[in-house]
Amino acid sequence: MSSSAASGGLSQRMFQLKTDPLTGNSEWVVIEEEEEDNGNQTTTKALLATTSYLDMLNDTRRNRAYRQAIDKTVTKPCHVLDIGAGTGLLSMMAARAMGLDSKGSSSSTGMVTACESYLPMVKLMRKVFRANGMDGKIRVINKRSDELEVGLDIPARADILVSEILDSELLGEGLIPTLQHAHDKLLVENPQTVPYRATTYGQLVECSYLWEVHDLVNREAEVSDSIHLVPSGMGDLLGVKKQQFAMHCDAIKEEIKLLSEPFKVFDFDFWRRPDSSRETELQIKATNDGTVHAIISWWLLQLDSEGTIFYSTGPNWIRFPSDGKELKSSLLGSRNWCDHWKQSVWFTPSSGLPVFKDEEVQLHAVHTETSVSYEFKTLNEKKEIEDLDFCTQDCQIVVSPERNALYGDSGWRCLMLNAIEKAVVHPLCLVADDSIFLTIAVVHLSKSVHVIPLFPGLGKNGSKYLQTVAAANDYTMDRIEILKKKELQSTLQDSRKITLLVAEPFYYGNDSVLPWQNLRFWKERTSLDSILSKDVLIMPCKGLLKACAVYLPDLWQSRRSLLEIEGFDHAIVNTTLGACGDLPVTEDGPFLPFFVWQCGESKILSEMTTILELDFSKPMSPCSGKTQRIGMCHGFVLWIDWVMDARDNIVLSTGPDKRYWKQAVKLLSKPVEVRDDDSSSTEIEAFFDPCNGELILKHAFLTNQR
Repeated sequence: MSSSAASGGLSQRMFQLKTDPLTGNSEWVVIEEEEEDNGNQTTTKALLATTSYLDMLNDTRRNRAYRQAIDKTVTKPCHVLDIGAGTGLLSMMAARAMGLDSKGSSSSTGMVTACESYLPMVKLMRKVFRANGMDGKIRVINKRSDELEVGLDIPARADILVSEILDSELLGEGLIPTLQHAHDKLLVENPQTVPYRATTYGQLVECSYLWEVHDLVNREAEVSDSIHLVPSGMGDLLGVKKQQFAMHCDAIKEEIKLLSEPFKVFDFDFWRRPDSSRETELQIKATNDGTVHAIISWWLLQLDSEGTIFYSTGPNWIRFPSDGKELKSSLLGSRNWCDHWKQSVWFTPSSGLPVFKDEEVQLHAVHTETSVSYEFKTLNEKKEIEDLDFCTQDCQIVVSPERNALYGDSGWRCLMLNAIEKAVVHPLCLVADDSIFLTIAVVHLSKSVHVIPLFPGLGKNGSKYLQTVAAANDYTMDRIEILKKKELQSTLQDSRKITLLVAEPFYYGNDSVLPWQNLRFWKERTSLDSILSKDVLIMPCKGLLKACAVYLPDLWQSRRSLLEIEGFDHAIVNTTLGACGDLPVTEDGPFLPFFVWQCGESKILSEMTTILELDFSKPMSPCSGKTQRIGMCHGFVLWIDWVMDARDNIVLSTGPDKRYWKQAVKLLSKPVEVRDDDSSSTEIEAFFDPCNGELILKHAFLTNQR
């Protein structure tokens, strides 16, 4: 993202890159500060409606903790700086605490400065301030905090810093460099801060699911299909990045075996300048026999200097450690589910680390400016030797944990190979997506097929990867022709027509898109119609858009529309932030991509039914369909089942019972109870527009006359 902005009375403008998922084409969208233009309002809504802002503002524990800490800290007129101000909630809390909401405009002895770099959010913040009578009482600066200058942007150094620039790992949003610059350039000596301190905790666990999503080497070794995505000695060639991954660990609590008590890792003080990096050696006592597959970590926020106000992102199973008085106090009452802060998971190398009860496990922890990492040590304190082959570093492919798990899933591999095996009689195959598995499978199963992989996301890295694994998969690179889409028309002559077009579909880097935004291969099939043979085989041949009614109270609560937050009116943000619950009947919330199985309490309340059939054998065109089913729901879950063969025998489902795919969730403005006694039903109608890749869903709850 690129932006240009200035303080004072100058108009501000930002440029944001927008990508069309159906074509891969990108364009710069201009966002102006003026809010009257309807086009700008539409653009702002599109940018913010699927973010976590609404979920965060619905986190009542967070809001209450910040309000209590700010009320305790801001006790007299002073200069408060709010970094990453968002909608301005913390700024308004600070202004109210020092009486600016009633006394009039701020002065040099009592003022609040709200710093926010993202222009769409700045525009929304100004609306919130006006709605709460704070317009002109809080100074708004549309800059990054490290661009602020005392004497230019703010009259003097701030006495108090309030901020909420934390992600699930704590450090990923730039907490350390932001605090360093603030202490160096923007804050007085020995400032007060809200929060006051953060502490990270960890726990050793055994869990088959966490093993599945990271250990492709050993899972592939158990599969007997002769496809080698990670050949022997190349364990680092394809896999997940060595980092912590955000995950709702409560969703797998029944599958987790705890192998240690929670242990403290690092403290981070907000009130003093933090170090860029630190290391620590931890001795952890195993509480059970087992295999350590992962470290689950979370953080505890101490918001006030006295240590009476806390917020924790810990999982609900936590048993409080002997030194965990603070931790216990942070979890009084029920913890409401939220999506903006999850737990973090660090995977152990290879197949895990065996431990025995009462054994001392040695763990080396390191934090940089933006992340925390771990390394287990052997008993002789030597570093683990991992399966590294440095000659493969330039063609390494990093994938998401779910994609990694899919590549090691024997059922998925068998389904794909069965579909491909029936199609490899065709001489020229185009792989229209980023599927390295399908590319290898085609050349492995047939010695005569010539393959052209487009690899729109992987690009040259995909080509280098194919070359690296060629010998292990018994093919030569003369059977693979790497071409860009724009080169296809000129390269393929009339005598060479594509006879087989395949896709999973999978597009590298598109891990958080809606199911129908993976239809890019259909768009490619349409634009390449002139170089396809008349009897070209398309795989998958059909897509079945399916839906079911669902009970999702936690997700609905986190996305519901806002009224007041700690005494401040936020109703004006609902449409822009994509609120779904408690909306006016005339307004409609957005589709949201979620792993439904991680969305807190959930229950499928109707049959899984097809509402739209997409025929990929024909060029892309508008489609519509409808169905009627019984159920009671907070909304609908939608997904696509991919029909891989013309006889409908091989179907790949990506529904809510499948953990490796995200589904689309459409929440209702109000939960509707529809009884299962045939007295009522739900009618759903869908329309897919190929011009913009949008899906329009209409629904109605019907009462049947008996």
